Amino acid sequence: MGISPSQTALDVQLSPPENDAVIAPLEPYLVDAATQTILIVDDDRSVADIFARMLKLEGFGVATALTAEAGLQLADEVGPDAILLDMRMPITSGLQFLRLIRSRPALHDTPVAIVTGDYFLSDAIQQELRALGASIRYKPLWLEDLIVLAKHLLRP
Repeated sequence: MGISPSQTALDVQLSPPENDAVIAPLEPYLVDAATQTILIVDDDRSVADIFARMLKLEGFGVATALTAEAGLQLADEVGPDAILLDMRMPITSGLQFLRLIRSRPALHDTPVAIVTGDYFLSDAIQQELRALGASIRYKPLWLEDLIVLAKHLLRP
């Protein structure tokens, strides 16, 4: 990283990363052409980290984001085979994210699972999520449940 004439080394160290909401971009050197990729979008870092670790152990390529905006950017860059999406996020909800994904031709048919701790989603919201092609699962997800969900989303 170069330092501009107006910056000191301390300024560079204190600068936030370009996109600190992307906590794990896809690591292409760990993924071959046959590896299926899952994008995790969850504003809870611990959930995103745990899901990512579990899926990586099962051989999936994984990219993770802490905001819907960062998730959309990663989705456009990575072209994931499936998306695990939190419902309740600040600024852009999981439902809004899903609407945006469905409006993008390259991502229109990407399988999406809403993974939420909100057991009180209204019937109207649940119907819209399903109409947009998303399945709904509730947290906590155990390792076996997460793997089954991932395989279900990625089935041919």
